[in-house]
Amino acid sequence: MSTSIDRLPSTRARRVSSTRRAQNRAAFFFLLPGCALFALCVIYPIISSISLSFYNWDGMTPKTFIGLGNYIELFQSDTFYVALKNNLIWLVVFLLAPPFGLVFALYLNQQIKGMRVVKSLFFAPFVLSGVVVGLVFSWFYDPAFGLLKEIVGHGIPVLGDAHTVTFGIVFAALWPQTPYCMVLYLTGLTSINPEVIEAGRMEGAKGWKLLWHVILPQLRPATFMAVVLTVIGALRSFDLIAVMSGGGPFDSSTVLAYYMYDQAIKYYREGYSAAIAVVLFAIMLVYIVFHLRRMLREER
Repeated sequence: MSTSIDRLPSTRARRVSSTRRAQNRAAFFFLLPGCALFALCVIYPIISSISLSFYNWDGMTPKTFIGLGNYIELFQSDTFYVALKNNLIWLVVFLLAPPFGLVFALYLNQQIKGMRVVKSLFFAPFVLSGVVVGLVFSWFYDPAFGLLKEIVGHGIPVLGDAHTVTFGIVFAALWPQTPYCMVLYLTGLTSINPEVIEAGRMEGAKGWKLLWHVILPQLRPATFMAVVLTVIGALRSFDLIAVMSGGGPFDSSTVLAYYMYDQAIKYYREGYSAAIAVVLFAIMLVYIVFHLRRMLREER
């Protein structure tokens, strides 16, 4: 009798272990296609770009290994530091999108008749392509017939002045980026527990205090996504620069992404372009890892 009772736990353990093995096997096969696609479309291009950055290659003739030659030339180039400075300007000004998006989201998160139409109008700029946004703002800034001339009273060569061209393009980019952050915050506001807000009001929290101490802590995931995607968008900015200024005048509005394209497509310097891509990837990686570690620390 005791022998049959002793066998029950071991039989149960074998069944549990076999079930776990089956679950792990199923999870592996479900994850395999996604992991293979990620490795093919993300990991392999990253490794290829890093490898290519050590070569001199025009895309047609055989590659020539030059070691750190591309990186040495890159860090001695004045255009690289201009592009880096413009990326920093993009980063600082572009970070206005999350707070603006939060303000619009708080305004639109009201149960008022016709608010859905207003939300659609606010979201409309985000669905426009970068080329369309660039053309619209190029016409807006045009010193001969642009709307800015009509508002100010005289023409201002925003895109023709090396001191203002970068700021003009960044403000154009804020137009579609702000609605994107607004949608992220609107999604976060729908998941807020109304009982927590009521409890805060009963404790005397109103206005700014209610927003800072009750609402914003519950919007941390939305804030994280808005900030990270805005920073990545600022660092990889390309389309508006290509449409509105072409990196000019005299490379004054170029950024790392456009500088990379310029060297690869116009001058057939694939290895040098890959070195720029690696530097840009390293900058993004440092920021994302720092932000992820900070968010995980706060959650713990």
